[in-house]
Amino acid sequence: MAARTKARKRAFQILFEADQRDADVQTVLADWLRLARTDSRQPPVTEYTMALVEGYAGNAPRIDELLSTYAVDWTLDRMPDVDRSILRLGVYELLWVDDVPDAVVIDEAIQLAKEFSTDESPNFINGLLGRLKELKPGLLR
Repeated sequence: MAARTKARKRAFQILFEADQRDADVQTVLADWLRLARTDSRQPPVTEYTMALVEGYAGNAPRIDELLSTYAVDWTLDRMPDVDRSILRLGVYELLWVDDVPDAVVIDEAIQLAKEFSTDESPNFINGLLGRLKELKPGLLR
């Protein structure tokens, strides 16, 4: 598995855990960092994982606003928790990370959905991220 794919997976897990615990995402990141340093069984937290989590945290209100606005017939609270976390990560990377092609961001999000969510989730995530990709120039103004 490629290094950035692993980093995205860890970032997704941190976002998901924060959502489940109703905890600050940066607090959960700090917990993961501490555990990775003290327990060799814990997965490493790479610089890219930290950048994704911190980037999401710095843009969370805008990301949730975009998801709420463009998820047709779905509120954030009604979305499956896994999908919400994948989408939050995907939207951050799609809109704020310039060195990753949009198609790669969307494909990686779909792969996370295939691994961790329902059979319908990849199509939902693909559709929503694809819509945001189309609107990207206007969303970043």
